[in-house]
Amino acid sequence: MTEAVVPARPRAASSNGWWGMVGFVATEATLFGVLIGTYLYLRVRAVHWPPPGTPEPKVVLPLVLAGILAATSIPIFLGSRAATAGLARRAQAFFLIALVVQSAYFGIQVYEMASDLDEFTPQQNSYGSIYYTLLGADHAHVAVGILMSAWLVLRLVSGLTRYRLAAVRAIAFYWYAVSVIAVVVALCLTSAAL
Repeated sequence: MTEAVVPARPRAASSNGWWGMVGFVATEATLFGVLIGTYLYLRVRAVHWPPPGTPEPKVVLPLVLAGILAATSIPIFLGSRAATAGLARRAQAFFLIALVVQSAYFGIQVYEMASDLDEFTPQQNSYGSIYYTLLGADHAHVAVGILMSAWLVLRLVSGLTRYRLAAVRAIAFYWYAVSVIAVVVALCLTSAAL
């Protein structure tokens, strides 16, 4: 009597790269939790926030830019779905669209941060210190995401592999987290104007 052969099931567990990204995002969420907690602590303890002599933060542009960055989650999601379906070119196109918008966001934000430095500095007071620390950390994470997305777009030229599919999922997860962080940071920093 012969035994029945059970067909191999597709891999159900997430890749090590994806879990590595989850761990990384968890540590970064902790970092931003501490920074936002510091911001809120300083704000509650201060008589005037921002302190006299420091201009009120801009509200509309940072919130619009954070919304635009968060909206790049749509092409990232569509690119991730395309990659899962084995459509490398379509995935590449969606990630390229997101990359262009994210790069524009980054360029505008860096320009705005440089113009803020003309008005007040991190050394001026606690508001300036936490403002630039939060903003700088946020911008650094966007820059890292841009580099990862650029690498992915270039790698997808030669098609999909299991390794690249894991990279797509990990990078998409990173961008979802960075989008949420950017919105929270923008809300936190613009709340001083309300």
